[in-house]
Amino acid sequence: MAALPAQPDLSLRTYEGDEGTDRHAWAQLVLPVRGSLTLDIAGREGRFDVARAAYVPAGAWHTTIGDRPNRSLVLDVATADIPDGIADRLGTAAFVPLAPTAAALVDYMRLLVEDQAQSPEHLARWVPLLLDALGRERARPLSRLQATLAAVEDALGRPWTATLMATHANLSISRLHELFRAELGTTPRAWLAERRLARVREWLVRTDRPIAAIATDAGYGDQSALTRAMRDAMDTTPAAYRRQQREAASKIP
Repeated sequence: MAALPAQPDLSLRTYEGDEGTDRHAWAQLVLPVRGSLTLDIAGREGRFDVARAAYVPAGAWHTTIGDRPNRSLVLDVATADIPDGIADRLGTAAFVPLAPTAAALVDYMRLLVEDQAQSPEHLARWVPLLLDALGRERARPLSRLQATLAAVEDALGRPWTATLMATHANLSISRLHELFRAELGTTPRAWLAERRLARVREWLVRTDRPIAAIATDAGYGDQSALTRAMRDAMDTTPAAYRRQQREAASKIP
């Protein structure tokens, strides 16, 4: 097995197909921020998505399968850095439903990593908070929104509306809005707009795809609609954002 990391390490990863079986000397938390994955941890197999985290104990054989679009925050951390009792609880559960505090922490760090604003100081503060939230906070039951959120994430280019989401979740419009407010602190429309912009930012930075194609695949009618959305939300344009992020990345040793 590889040596322990000198300090916790966080990265955004995409899994494609059967990644094979692996094990390592550190513990690992897999926190999906898009789509879903199948993970076999020492013979315990489960499918998990943005509503749950997976915990791989140090030394455990595990196999990751990405059979649909996905993206996850992956935290590598020495078991010694996990407070007493929390590692045991996470290891026993393997797949841990995210309570609201943990979900908010994951989303916060996702934004920092996507915008390349993450720093060792951020990570040093974030890891203890996340572990405490996962290990000590009472998790909420799996939401009726879970499958619908995953479906929207997998097909952002579809003309999603609150009505279509409610139909997918087998809910009334009013009940859909209640669940979004209670569990995500937002509305279906605002959540969809945020997820589309997050996907656009990812594609602008990580691919060379034409902006018009990115706009269409992310659910905007055309490039002009995407440009208006980015100006309103971020006071920038797609081309300017891509250029700024790549210039910033080029300066990182």
